Amino acid sequence: MMQQINLGGTFTLPNTSMTLNRMGYGAMQLAGKGVFGPPRDRDAAIAVLREAVSLGINHIDTSDFYGPHITNQIIRQALHPYPEDLVIVTKVGARRPDDGSWVCAMSRQELIDAVHDNLRNLGVDAIDVVNLRLMGDVNKPKEGSLAEPLTTLSELKEQGLIRHLGISNVTPTQLAEAQTITEIVCVQNMYNIAHRDDDAFIDQLAQQKIAYVPFFPLGGFTPLQSSALESTATALNATPMQVALAWLLQRSPNILLIPGTSSVEHLRENLKAADLRLPPQAVKDLDAIAANADQ
Repeated sequence: MMQQINLGGTFTLPNTSMTLNRMGYGAMQLAGKGVFGPPRDRDAAIAVLREAVSLGINHIDTSDFYGPHITNQIIRQALHPYPEDLVIVTKVGARRPDDGSWVCAMSRQELIDAVHDNLRNLGVDAIDVVNLRLMGDVNKPKEGSLAEPLTTLSELKEQGLIRHLGISNVTPTQLAEAQTITEIVCVQNMYNIAHRDDDAFIDQLAQQKIAYVPFFPLGGFTPLQSSALESTATALNATPMQVALAWLLQRSPNILLIPGTSSVEHLRENLKAADLRLPPQAVKDLDAIAANADQ
């Protein structure tokens, strides 16, 4: 496969042979409204996945509780048998009852069932990376031991069902605890220009050569912050999403991006963020958004 576009360089997960292009793809939006039920257009969802891979993306983020089951089934239909260099990262720790709510699912049996659901619906014998997704306070970490659920996943790793483990919605203290149980190759937390609680955490992870995967690159902005981002985007002849993604790519080399979309056109637009170089004044203006985050 010939790559003809810039995907932000590469990052190799620690102690693995998995080298990921830094611009990846998040499959969350392939399910129906509210990440529940089937998509309005399944063929369009398949087309987005195939286009992503054809453009060189080799990192897809998913979960079997998207849908539930539907997103992984679409990934399998679109891409199986998978390209040799494709890394599929899933997450466990929640389930979706019939009312479409998000329910914590951290018991030993729930985690075992979740891993087997992912294996079956993705059509694989082992999952490349499984993130333990702590529910915390929705999209904000909450301190507490993760030893029991992570030990369960570590046992499944030892059985060969999982190749590598990550953690999501966590604190540095929880990472330290996790590392006493098993190796952690990635952390997935909410982080963007306006929400930068993890600044020091990202630098700590970079020193350990652990990947940091931010979700909601435009999540939780106030109208004032959104306006500031839009002004910067206009000045650079780019979209707000492109600027937000470019800022993340420039923030630290261990940051991997997984913007999601159900549109091929929007996918291509997102990937152009890797070509966007933010000048020092633009970075200063964007950093000011975080400085005013409480306004």
